[in-house]
Amino acid sequence: MLFRASARTVAVMGLDGSLFLHLTEQFVHMHGYRPGPSEARSWERSIPALASALNDAGLGDVEVMLEYALPLNSKRADAVLAGVHPVSGEPSYVVVELKQWSQASPHEDDPVLCQVDAYAQPVLNPIEQVRRYCEYLVNFNGALAEHPKRVSGVAYLHNATEFGVSGLREIELDDRGQLFTGESRGAFLSHLRTKLSNKHPGARAADELQAGRTVPSKQLMALAAQEVREREQFVLLDEQQVAYRIVLNAVRRAKRSDHKEVVVVTGGPGTGKSVIALSVLGELYRQGVPALHATGSQSFTKTMRKVAGARKREVQDLFKYFNSFMTTEKNTLDVVICDEAHRMRETSANRYTSAVHRTGRPQIDELIDVARVPVFLLDEHQVVRPGEMGTVAEIKAAAERKGIDCHLVRLESQFRCGGSDAYLRWVVRLLGLEPGGPVSWEPDDRMQLHVAGSPEEMEAFLAGRRVNDQFSARMSAGYCWPWSPEPKPGDPLPADVVIGDWARPWNLRGERAISGAPPSALWATDPAGFGQIGCVYTAQGFEYDWSGVIIGPDLVWRADRWVTDRTKSKDPVFKKATSDADVDRLIRNTYKVLLTRGMVGTVVYSTDPASQEKLRELVHGQPSAVLL
Repeated sequence: MLFRASARTVAVMGLDGSLFLHLTEQFVHMHGYRPGPSEARSWERSIPALASALNDAGLGDVEVMLEYALPLNSKRADAVLAGVHPVSGEPSYVVVELKQWSQASPHEDDPVLCQVDAYAQPVLNPIEQVRRYCEYLVNFNGALAEHPKRVSGVAYLHNATEFGVSGLREIELDDRGQLFTGESRGAFLSHLRTKLSNKHPGARAADELQAGRTVPSKQLMALAAQEVREREQFVLLDEQQVAYRIVLNAVRRAKRSDHKEVVVVTGGPGTGKSVIALSVLGELYRQGVPALHATGSQSFTKTMRKVAGARKREVQDLFKYFNSFMTTEKNTLDVVICDEAHRMRETSANRYTSAVHRTGRPQIDELIDVARVPVFLLDEHQVVRPGEMGTVAEIKAAAERKGIDCHLVRLESQFRCGGSDAYLRWVVRLLGLEPGGPVSWEPDDRMQLHVAGSPEEMEAFLAGRRVNDQFSARMSAGYCWPWSPEPKPGDPLPADVVIGDWARPWNLRGERAISGAPPSALWATDPAGFGQIGCVYTAQGFEYDWSGVIIGPDLVWRADRWVTDRTKSKDPVFKKATSDADVDRLIRNTYKVLLTRGMVGTVVYSTDPASQEKLRELVHGQPSAVLL
């Protein structure tokens, strides 16, 4: 929140100009940079319009909280009005979304979106926008969890006429989603009087809202428990069940004796770490235990939101990122489940982090501090970026520094790669991640492995598996080709991955589909992803039936070993300061991730002739073989 005062004070400060100076100073203090011209302009024009309406309605003592930050989220509501309900006498809150638009219309046949002249792309209908803010506040602010009817929402388009925005009301209106224009200002004032009393100041209600504990509400957890239970029936085997029970027992002990415990679950690809995470999450929600799921991967988090919250959008808000807890108080949650914990960073700060929050505090400390029982699920061989530090040793050391017991569970059995332990051993030996050097592939009845003679041959083989056998398939590659800027909608994707006469585009980097290709986060799960080449950052954490892997010139066979060549990598995360040893380890880990995505089979191809010959020798027992 940037500023809080009574509506009367806001109006006075708006007139003398001091309000905008104060908002700017607070913004710079919190974010480390100055607000953009459009944001500053909205303050100067929209806030006085709201303050004037409140005072004209006789609500000068209502408390106004400007740029109110939603808990565990980077989004901010333009204003939250706090006061007393004129009938019930209980605290009452009105979330207000302010727009300077003079006109807006529904986008094509979807009234949830709207088209505004100032924007090239459609934006969310402000009625839906403010409704979602209200729902999120109820779901994550303890002061509202048991009193959801205390919150209402309005969008105030103070420059608009009724004619100019009438189409926006095609969307369903309810108590949390209303819309008023400058032309209907009188109705807006009347609406505010039905929600806020003119006889009582709102300071105490504002205090109560700010003091509300940041936890997922019981209603949201019950909804999530139902969704997880109905969507997936997980059967946990052996050490998976052990890990599940250890976490639940740690939660029980922590609640009973008021102390903390750390649980680490480590295992290779396909050992069921995410299945355990979802199973634990569902059981905790059934018990009403406040818990959140977090990862360090945008693709993985978005997919988890899609899987668990496809039918109930509110459930998606329970899936966070590791850097969501920078300012959260200690032990706010009972449990935080850190999935894909090998993606943890040294700190949560990035280029958008405000100066005041650049404390240098380790991300691992934030995650341990935020919950009574932090749970970390990881695979140490999947660290693929400099700065990722999710290892068992790091977590144990952090827990020891804080005097917290740490429990370790190692998962052995795996369900990816057809459940073939032989294939996983072949991969780690091939890449030198375990001693002994590469070994010849001995086919088993669980996993198929082939070497393609060209990328064309690989693509044709995988296309055949998709069409003839109805299998899912993807092609991925080492980061050895440049990555062009995202094309404009309607333009073809740039074919950056070029091998001889064959060329294909990388997967998209952005959050929207372009020219039939899915957004980055959905490349591995959307069937339309087959036309693009995936990289480690979009493949990690996912699986598909058939995996085609192109080994680029950053990993080549020379004499009697694989050698990495950092000069051939185009990955921007490798800086000059990144040591050769780190680059070597991360490149090998990258190919380990790519080679372990397939459930039925893997097809591999190397752009380097000597490496290609070695692969054929290891896989087919001879330097040449025909795949198709």
